[in-house]
Amino acid sequence: MARNETCPQPEHYGDATVPAFGYELIRDLLIPELLGKETASILYWSGRKLASRYPLENEQQIIDFFDRAGWGKLEQVSKVKNKMTFECSSPLIESRIKDFPESGSFSLEAGFIAEQIQHQTGCVAETYMEIKSGRQKKVVFLIKWDAKDPIQYASVSE
Repeated sequence: MARNETCPQPEHYGDATVPAFGYELIRDLLIPELLGKETASILYWSGRKLASRYPLENEQQIIDFFDRAGWGKLEQVSKVKNKMTFECSSPLIESRIKDFPESGSFSLEAGFIAEQIQHQTGCVAETYMEIKSGRQKKVVFLIKWDAKDPIQYASVSE
Protein backbone atom coordinates (compact mmCIF):
# COMPACT_ATOMS: atom_id res chain seq x y z
CA MET A 1 0.00 0.00 0.00
CA ALA A 2 1.45 3.34 -0.97
CA ARG A 3 1.52 6.33 1.27
CA ASN A 4 -1.69 8.29 0.83
CA GLU A 5 -2.19 12.02 1.03
CA THR A 6 -3.88 11.87 4.46
CA CYS A 7 -0.61 10.70 6.08
CA PRO A 8 1.56 13.32 7.72
CA GLN A 9 4.31 14.22 5.28
CA PRO A 10 7.75 14.63 6.95
CA GLU A 11 8.76 17.37 4.54
CA HIS A 12 5.89 19.57 5.79
CA TYR A 13 7.40 19.75 9.27
CA GLY A 14 10.94 20.73 8.31
CA ASP A 15 13.05 21.29 11.41
CA ALA A 16 10.09 21.81 13.76
CA THR A 17 10.58 20.07 17.09
CA VAL A 18 8.36 18.83 19.88
CA PRO A 19 9.56 18.74 23.48
CA ALA A 20 10.46 15.19 24.49
CA PHE A 21 8.50 15.63 27.72
CA GLY A 22 5.19 15.93 25.82
CA TYR A 23 6.03 12.97 23.60
CA GLU A 24 6.98 10.81 26.59
CA LEU A 25 3.81 11.75 28.50
CA ILE A 26 1.80 10.25 25.70
CA ARG A 27 4.14 7.36 24.93
CA ASP A 28 5.02 6.06 28.39
CA LEU A 29 2.13 7.20 30.55
CA LEU A 30 -1.08 7.82 28.60
CA ILE A 31 -0.93 4.98 26.06
CA PRO A 32 -0.16 2.28 28.67
CA GLU A 33 -2.94 3.68 30.86
CA LEU A 34 -5.41 3.37 27.99
CA LEU A 35 -4.27 0.02 26.61
CA GLY A 36 -3.25 -1.76 29.81
CA LYS A 37 -1.65 -5.16 29.48
CA GLU A 38 -2.24 -5.15 25.71
CA THR A 39 0.04 -2.12 25.18
CA ALA A 40 3.03 -4.01 23.74
CA SER A 41 1.03 -6.10 21.25
CA ILE A 42 -1.14 -3.18 20.11
CA LEU A 43 1.94 -0.99 19.62
CA TYR A 44 3.67 -3.77 17.65
CA TRP A 45 0.75 -4.09 15.24
CA SER A 46 0.42 -0.30 15.11
CA GLY A 47 4.07 -0.12 14.06
CA ARG A 48 3.38 -2.62 11.30
CA LYS A 49 0.42 -0.52 10.15
CA LEU A 50 2.57 2.63 10.11
CA ALA A 51 5.16 0.82 8.01
CA SER A 52 2.54 -0.19 5.48
CA ARG A 53 1.60 3.50 5.16
CA TYR A 54 5.27 4.48 4.69
CA PRO A 55 6.84 1.67 2.61
CA LEU A 56 10.62 1.93 2.42
CA GLU A 57 12.85 0.21 -0.11
CA ASN A 58 16.02 -0.58 1.88
CA GLU A 59 17.65 -0.66 5.29
CA GLN A 60 19.15 2.82 4.91
CA GLN A 61 15.69 4.29 4.42
CA ILE A 62 14.57 2.58 7.65
CA ILE A 63 17.55 4.14 9.44
CA ASP A 64 16.68 7.55 7.98
CA PHE A 65 13.02 7.17 8.96
CA PHE A 66 13.97 6.44 12.59
CA ASP A 67 16.06 9.61 12.62
CA ARG A 68 13.27 11.77 11.15
CA ALA A 69 10.65 10.27 13.47
CA GLY A 70 12.85 10.92 16.52
CA TRP A 71 12.88 7.22 17.41
CA GLY A 72 16.64 7.15 17.92
CA LYS A 73 19.85 6.39 16.06
CA LEU A 74 19.28 3.06 14.35
CA GLU A 75 22.33 1.13 13.24
CA GLN A 76 22.42 -2.14 11.32
CA VAL A 77 25.00 -4.33 13.06
CA SER A 78 24.61 -7.59 11.13
CA LYS A 79 22.84 -9.20 8.22
CA VAL A 80 23.09 -12.85 7.26
CA LYS A 81 21.00 -15.27 5.24
CA ASN A 82 17.57 -14.82 6.88
CA LYS A 83 18.13 -12.47 9.79
CA MET A 84 19.51 -9.08 10.62
CA THR A 85 20.16 -7.09 13.74
CA PHE A 86 19.73 -3.39 14.41
CA GLU A 87 20.67 -1.45 17.53
CA CYS A 88 18.89 1.73 18.49
CA SER A 89 20.15 4.32 20.93
CA SER A 90 19.71 7.95 21.89
CA PRO A 91 19.64 10.04 25.05
CA LEU A 92 15.84 9.72 25.02
CA ILE A 93 16.03 5.92 24.78
CA GLU A 94 18.53 5.86 27.64
CA SER A 95 16.13 7.91 29.75
CA ARG A 96 13.16 5.70 28.88
CA ILE A 97 15.08 2.56 29.83
CA LYS A 98 16.21 4.16 33.09
CA ASP A 99 12.87 5.75 34.02
CA PHE A 100 10.55 2.92 32.90
CA PRO A 101 12.57 -0.30 33.33
CA GLU A 102 9.51 -2.54 33.51
CA SER A 103 7.01 -0.77 31.28
CA GLY A 104 9.17 1.01 28.71
CA SER A 105 8.18 -0.42 25.36
CA PHE A 106 9.81 -0.26 21.96
CA SER A 107 7.15 -2.45 20.36
CA LEU A 108 6.04 0.28 17.95
CA GLU A 109 9.54 0.42 16.50
CA ALA A 110 9.82 -3.39 16.44
CA GLY A 111 6.58 -3.73 14.48
CA PHE A 112 7.63 -0.98 12.09
CA ILE A 113 10.91 -2.76 11.31
CA ALA A 114 9.21 -6.15 10.91
CA GLU A 115 6.76 -4.83 8.34
CA GLN A 116 9.48 -2.95 6.41
CA ILE A 117 11.67 -6.06 6.19
CA GLN A 118 8.66 -8.15 5.22
CA HIS A 119 7.92 -5.64 2.45
CA GLN A 120 11.56 -5.65 1.31
CA THR A 121 12.11 -9.43 1.36
CA GLY A 122 8.63 -10.52 0.28
CA CYS A 123 8.69 -13.09 3.11
CA VAL A 124 6.93 -13.23 6.46
CA ALA A 125 9.13 -11.37 8.98
CA GLU A 126 9.04 -10.87 12.74
CA THR A 127 11.09 -8.67 15.05
CA TYR A 128 12.27 -9.68 18.49
CA MET A 129 13.67 -7.04 20.78
CA GLU A 130 15.99 -6.98 23.73
CA ILE A 131 16.40 -3.97 25.98
CA LYS A 132 19.98 -3.55 27.17
CA SER A 133 19.88 -1.79 30.53
CA GLY A 134 23.56 -2.02 31.41
CA ARG A 135 26.16 0.69 31.02
CA GLN A 136 25.18 1.31 27.40
CA LYS A 137 21.41 1.50 27.39
CA LYS A 138 19.98 0.60 23.98
CA VAL A 139 17.45 -1.57 22.22
CA VAL A 140 18.50 -4.48 20.03
CA PHE A 141 16.09 -5.56 17.29
CA LEU A 142 16.55 -9.03 15.79
CA ILE A 143 14.56 -9.51 12.60
CA LYS A 144 14.01 -12.99 11.18
CA TRP A 145 12.26 -14.05 8.00
CA ASP A 146 11.68 -17.34 6.22
CA ALA A 147 12.32 -17.51 2.47
CA LYS A 148 10.05 -20.58 2.42
CA ASP A 149 7.16 -18.44 3.71
CA PRO A 150 6.49 -15.81 1.01
CA ILE A 151 3.80 -13.20 1.48
CA GLN A 152 0.59 -14.18 -0.24
CA TYR A 153 -1.25 -11.15 -1.55
CA ALA A 154 -4.92 -11.51 -2.38
CA SER A 155 -5.59 -10.96 -6.04
CA VAL A 156 -8.42 -8.75 -7.13
CA SER A 157 -10.50 -10.23 -9.90
CA GLU A 158 -12.86 -8.20 -11.97
